[in-house]
Amino acid sequence: MTWPDSTTDSTLDSVVEHMHRQLLDHGHHDAGSIGQLLVEHDPLLDDRTVTDLIHRVHSRVSGFGVLDQFLADPTIDEVMVNGAGDLWIERFGRLECTGIIVERATTYALLERIVAPLGLRIDRTSPLVDARLPDGSRVNGVVPPLAVDGPLLTIRRFGARRIELPEVCSPGVAELLGWAVQSRCNIIVSGGAGAGKTTLLNAVAAFIPPDERVVTIEDAAELRLPGRHILRLERRSASAEGAGEVSIRELVRNALRMRPDRIVVGEVRSGEAIDMLQAMNTGHDGSLSTCHANSPIDAIRRLETLVLMGDIALPLPAVREQLRAAVDLIVHVARQPDGSRRVVSIAEPMPDGETGSVISANVLTGPLGELVALPTRPRRASHVGPPLLSWVES
Repeated sequence: MTWPDSTTDSTLDSVVEHMHRQLLDHGHHDAGSIGQLLVEHDPLLDDRTVTDLIHRVHSRVSGFGVLDQFLADPTIDEVMVNGAGDLWIERFGRLECTGIIVERATTYALLERIVAPLGLRIDRTSPLVDARLPDGSRVNGVVPPLAVDGPLLTIRRFGARRIELPEVCSPGVAELLGWAVQSRCNIIVSGGAGAGKTTLLNAVAAFIPPDERVVTIEDAAELRLPGRHILRLERRSASAEGAGEVSIRELVRNALRMRPDRIVVGEVRSGEAIDMLQAMNTGHDGSLSTCHANSPIDAIRRLETLVLMGDIALPLPAVREQLRAAVDLIVHVARQPDGSRRVVSIAEPMPDGETGSVISANVLTGPLGELVALPTRPRRASHVGPPLLSWVES
């Protein structure tokens, strides 16, 4: 069998489809097998076309097909497949339509290829799934009947390049954050979805001394800390049979038995908030975490709410006292109109009023995110000097 003009995109697509079926029959799909089948079916193909076809067929059989080119691009942050519609990407913080149409059957096949090796399932009886790729990219899938217009696939890629603090904040703020980590301040990074909280947490945690024993706990393993004594824990979802789930809260409790110098929780979103605060208050200074919030004061209120939603019936004044004693700095990051992410505010929790029963936020930054004041809370590490007035930028 031959193809008349194997250089056109439509013809190449038909070749890829034909070779895919052939390989499914043969059961082998390495580059050698693909090349041999191509030559047998069309000896007149030039070397460049053969190489291109081998890559496309192998990507379809063993990789993620049309998604591979986007997952390999370090400038892309998210890949979104919308039912039987266009494939969208986020590049440099801005959404772009690729013009590529992904069929429903292809999206189902991609979801199954992602979740099956992890012991998960996604179908009409279990229409939601969270997973991750080997590189740490987070995957979310939704299928009918919840997804009305067809299966939805969203992949948030793990950053291919480490971000340095001066890239996302002013020089004075960068100095303060480096000092805060080295002086073992407990830090919460707040922000909206996709604001860059995990990216900033990576940049801040790079200042942790390399010999300290650090336990990281995440939904999907994204943090890449440079130290020599990093222990990475990851939440496990229930299997297809509904068994084996291990929550963030269980991992936080277990981390306390692992002799950590610091605990880093990728995101606090439920009952683990109280365990994290207790860890910060019982000798694990210098711990870090993130939470969804619109501002530092909103982060304080959200942490209060998360603790109250747990199974420990603490009165609100006790919760606020725990929070005030535990958290030293709240760093708020936001996505800018041009798509970039910046630190826009830093605040320290302070008691408000004579009784101190309410917590307020002492904001240390100006309207442009510049450092305008230094923290007043006592530093936790006596071997580190106080912050310098020269860091203040106005």
